[in-house]
Amino acid sequence: MRPLTSPPTASKRRIPVSQPGMADPHQLFDDTSSAQSRGYGAQRTPSGLGYPAASPQAAFLDDPVSSMAMAYGSSLAAQGKELVDKNIDRFIPVTKLKYYFAVDTMYVGKKLGLLFFPYLHQDWEVQYQQDMPVAPRFDVNAPDLYIPAMAFITYILVAGLALGTQDRFSPDLLGLQASSALAWLTLEVLAILLSLYLVTVNTDLTTIDLVAFLGYKYVGMIGGVLMGLLFGKIGYYLVLGWCCVSIFVFMIRTLRLKILAEAVAEGIPVRGARNQLRMYLTMAVAAAQPLLMYWLTFHLVR
Repeated sequence: MRPLTSPPTASKRRIPVSQPGMADPHQLFDDTSSAQSRGYGAQRTPSGLGYPAASPQAAFLDDPVSSMAMAYGSSLAAQGKELVDKNIDRFIPVTKLKYYFAVDTMYVGKKLGLLFFPYLHQDWEVQYQQDMPVAPRFDVNAPDLYIPAMAFITYILVAGLALGTQDRFSPDLLGLQASSALAWLTLEVLAILLSLYLVTVNTDLTTIDLVAFLGYKYVGMIGGVLMGLLFGKIGYYLVLGWCCVSIFVFMIRTLRLKILAEAVAEGIPVRGARNQLRMYLTMAVAAAQPLLMYWLTFHLVR
């Protein structure tokens, strides 16, 4: 007789079944998204291929509440940008600064030629259109900030090059060179504004115009230092002397039309006491440029 044995039974090892709501054991954080995103794996197309019916991003954008939130956020961003623009224009005239940087290559070339050879220029009047001065790229006599800004940066770089060739370069010394140049420029602007106030000059000369006109001297300073590096003291003094005379003539002929605008427009000879003061002020501003050009560059050439 055969021994009685129990019938064969199936294996009791459990096979994990993926459920829509079951979390991944390797997931570090719980999924706190909406119920639609939790049931993402259960939604299938009628074809049975297993692809999701719609992405969570599309469902989020289709939600009316989400659309309203996005529209409200865009409105807040636009209002914040408008508020920032108004406050910036209150303290920093951005719209006016754009005018002083409206230059092109032709203007820069003509302006540099005017700075080095002002003796050949005849018409120094600034052109106007509807009581507004035209952009610098259309008038070589108009002041700009592009050339002074680039000239200042180039002057600092050339000063660092000169100090490096003499084994005297250091970041502190280069920073001192830049800060001293800015300090002298600031003192110049403040002194001229105070003098114009004391002399009671009615002029359209603005603070930005003064910064532009006073910044043109850096062009001659760059030329003097470069010639000093190439040809020594003789080249430095020759080129810097030429640039000093040129900037003196340029400032006289430019500021004369700004500070003496009333007398020049009416054809009144400069004989009165007030006009004499204006003329002296113009000559003092022009004469200060060569002095500062020498003071800020003589120690860079040895």
